[in-house]
Order: sequence, then C-alpha cells, then structure tokens
Amino acid sequence: MIFRQLFDEESSTYTYLLVDDLSREAVLIDPVIAHVDRYIAVINHLQCTLIYSLETHVHADHITAGGLLRQKTGAATAVGLQCGAKNADIQLEDGDEIKFGQHVIQVIATPGHTPGSVSFLSEDRLFTGDSLLINGCGRTDFQGGDAGTLYDCITQKLFTLPDETLVYPGHDYHGRRVSSIAQEKRINPRLANKSREEFIKIMNELDLPKPRLIDLAVPANRMCGIPEEETIAQG
Repeated sequence: MIFRQLFDEESSTYTYLLVDDLSREAVLIDPVIAHVDRYIAVINHLQCTLIYSLETHVHADHITAGGLLRQKTGAATAVGLQCGAKNADIQLEDGDEIKFGQHVIQVIATPGHTPGSVSFLSEDRLFTGDSLLINGCGRTDFQGGDAGTLYDCITQKLFTLPDETLVYPGHDYHGRRVSSIAQEKRINPRLANKSREEFIKIMNELDLPKPRLIDLAVPANRMCGIPEEETIAQG
C-alpha cells in the first residue's frame, strides 16, 4: 500500500492518503479544503483514483474538502452517522468496512470528543482523529462531548488493539507524526494509569479557549464543506 501523511499548518491537521498499489484505488482521511489542489496533484502523480473521502468527525478548526473533492473527482464522502452530516454519501457506523482494492478500513465508533467521532483501522495503522492524540486526546467541552464516554472508548476499544498498532492522530501541535498503542497506554499523561474519575476531572479542568473557526467550520462540515445552496442547485 502507498501511504502519505499530509499536514495543514494553519490548523495542525493531518490528512492521510492510502492507495492500493494494484488497483490504484485511493482513500483520503480528514482532507482540508485549502489543500484540494495539492491532493489532486498527488493523486494524479501517483496515477490513482480517489474513491472515498472519510471524516473522523465534524471538525471545529477547519473546513473539510470532502464535498469539493466529490465535485472534482467523484469520490464518495463518508461521515459518522451521529455527526449530522446530512448530505454525506455514507453514514458510518461501528463495524462498517470501507474497501479499496485489496485493502479494508474498519470503522470503530469512538464518541466522546463528539458524538459522531470514529476511528479508522487499516492493518497496523489506526487513524484516531481527535479521539486519541499523541500524549493527549480531544477536548470534550463542546459539540456534545463527554469525557466519560471518551475514556470508555479509548480504554475499552483502542487500548485493546495490539500494542504495536501505529497511532496516526488528527492533529499534532509539536511536530510529532506517529505514536503507538503501547506508547499511549504507557505514557499518555491524561490516560496512563488514570481512573475514569481522574480522567473526567482532568478534562473538566482544561479550560481551553473556544476554537477560532468553530462557528463557521461546524455548520460547513455538516454540509461536507459545500454550502447548502450549492448542494441544492447540483441536486
């Protein structure tokens, strides 16, 4: 499989490109609208066909490129069912499988950061969005977040995967690119050796500022990044 990790400096968002090297079918995870041309250039360079644009959740810090990529490439958009993204082509649920070429991506529901958050498992790579970050996790104080639910999903689902599973987060603000399940279980300061009650207390006391783009990004991302009037016109 061909694999690329792409980065948006403004929001510190990671976008992931996975390509089956036989069929040349490709999947993008968490694309950012500002980089549509870059994604298409990479896809053309690799001579592959984008068939899916996947979202780990409805983002609050950037606008997705999913809808625009659908217009330009025909790639189907896929978002967690509980995200409220009404014009996504696929409403993802726990246990769903996304197939491209000879590869399969397993959908793991990981609510807590948002009710519709999902993670994607492809062989030994786990794409966690904002549910599990390197030495951290997504905040739970807006968009219907719930710290107890997030703790349960991480400890009962993600931390039960093999220790050698690679963790590719939705963001990193310190230049880190990849972790592992073993590392996060051992040294993640919010989770390692923390009880559910301790984790909830940590999350409730973060006192983080409101994301700058949340009022614009969340409604836009519920439309896959395409204004509703444009979607109606195309329909």
